[in-house]
Amino acid sequence: MLRTLDPKDWKNQDHYAVLGLTHLRYKATQKQIKAAHKLIVLKHHPDKRKAAGEQIVEGDNDYFTCITKAIEILSDPVKRRAFDSVDPTFDNAVPSKGEGKENFFDVFTAVFDRNARWSSKKHVPKLGTMESSFEDVDNFYSFWYNFDSWREFSYLDEEEKEKAECRDERRWIEKQNRASRAQRKKEEMNRIRTLVDMAYSIDPRIKKFKEEEKARKESEKKAKADAKKREQEERERARQAELEAARLVKEKEEEEAKQAAQQAKKEKEIQKKAVKKERQKLRTTCKNWNYFAENESDSVKMMEEVEKLCDRLELTSLQSLNEILAAGSKEDSKTAVEKQVQEVNAQLQRERDAEVQARQATRSADQASGGGGGGGGKGWNEDDLQLLIKAVNLFPAGTNARWEVIANYMNLHSTSGMKRTAKDVINKAKNLQRLDPGQKDEINRKAFEKFKKEHTSVAPTIDNAAPSERFDAAGSDGNAASWTTEEQKLLEQALKTYPVSTPERWEKIAAAVPGRTKKDCMKRYKELVEMVKAKKAAQEQVAPKSKK
Repeated sequence: MLRTLDPKDWKNQDHYAVLGLTHLRYKATQKQIKAAHKLIVLKHHPDKRKAAGEQIVEGDNDYFTCITKAIEILSDPVKRRAFDSVDPTFDNAVPSKGEGKENFFDVFTAVFDRNARWSSKKHVPKLGTMESSFEDVDNFYSFWYNFDSWREFSYLDEEEKEKAECRDERRWIEKQNRASRAQRKKEEMNRIRTLVDMAYSIDPRIKKFKEEEKARKESEKKAKADAKKREQEERERARQAELEAARLVKEKEEEEAKQAAQQAKKEKEIQKKAVKKERQKLRTTCKNWNYFAENESDSVKMMEEVEKLCDRLELTSLQSLNEILAAGSKEDSKTAVEKQVQEVNAQLQRERDAEVQARQATRSADQASGGGGGGGGKGWNEDDLQLLIKAVNLFPAGTNARWEVIANYMNLHSTSGMKRTAKDVINKAKNLQRLDPGQKDEINRKAFEKFKKEHTSVAPTIDNAAPSERFDAAGSDGNAASWTTEEQKLLEQALKTYPVSTPERWEKIAAAVPGRTKKDCMKRYKELVEMVKAKKAAQEQVAPKSKK
């Protein structure tokens, strides 16, 4: 047999057959391969044959080259695996449905055992028998549907890159070989998948499991129907009990709410009476000391101061002052009252000064801007200038009836009460354009200072005394940092991401805008809504005129 081998066609030879290992093939160990090679070399080596008087072919044309190639392939693990992958004796056939139905376990057990040699994992589950459990069958098909094969087809490469004359040719050969291997690998995995699909479709155990599952579901369905009926009956009984319980709870809650309201009213009355009592006590004590005065005029003056204390001080402050008056001498009491009066008067003076400064600033601004030309004789204060600048930015060039819209916007939002025409607005805008940058910056600076003064919260009075009504409207966040373009974009995106139906919507929106609180986001949203409404209102009032 060896003498008939063609050395030039060594790649198509059966290397196991050349070494006499046909009965072992891929199960042969390296020790067995080396022993078989040694025996065959002793018999067929060219020197041995030449000594026996046989005519030897020179070079690689002698059949001994086939023996050399066989040991070279089988002694190298990588090359041997490549040859084993295309073992010419392996049966790649997949049984037909007709063959499998007649004797499923005998047919497919042999096929799966034969193909298990390609598994990368050592422990391959068996097909089993008709008595196999559902877990075993499921594990078997899961393994084969996710089969990991080590079989590869590099042995069938048509081109050898070692024969390439240059690097580009070698790369081209490698590319061709990779494509060919990938195609054969794909075909091999399709073959395995076809085998598993075929077995699964006619496996009698699968049919049995499906029938059992169907019966189990029918049983569960019947049990659920019975349970539902019992549940409905129980629900009706529970509903009646709940109605009665809800009625009792409602009556209890109403009674508790009534008692809580009465208690709150009672506490409020007690608080009111306590304040009234302390005020009366303060008046009585001061009256007994003749208001700490030596003559009638001083007594009247101090009486007014005491009334001022009664109006300004809270309950705790009144109690503290009355305790001092009750425990101290006349001089100590006088000192305590005068100290309290000074503190209250100082607070009132700060409030008056702040109001005067605000009025003076407004008057100065009116005088400074009142003579600005182009206003049709109508003075422009800093508020109106800022409103004009805002309106020009809000309604850019290209807006339909732009200057009428801007004039209407100013008339709606101006606090000066002056009615502006489109001509007035155009003339003032031109004057502002002719101003140098320094003057524009001065206008903006003055407007900001006025805004800051008007929105700066008044310092708290002593003992948390409530400020007068005219200062209650001052906001505590007047100095909040303006919104940057990036923050505005983040806010708009967050408003789109979290619609109105989102739970805790504003907490999530605030989390999406770094550096801003929930209150900041809600306030900014309201400002934007008001701005859009104002813009629409101004345009809608001008629209009928333009149509005419």
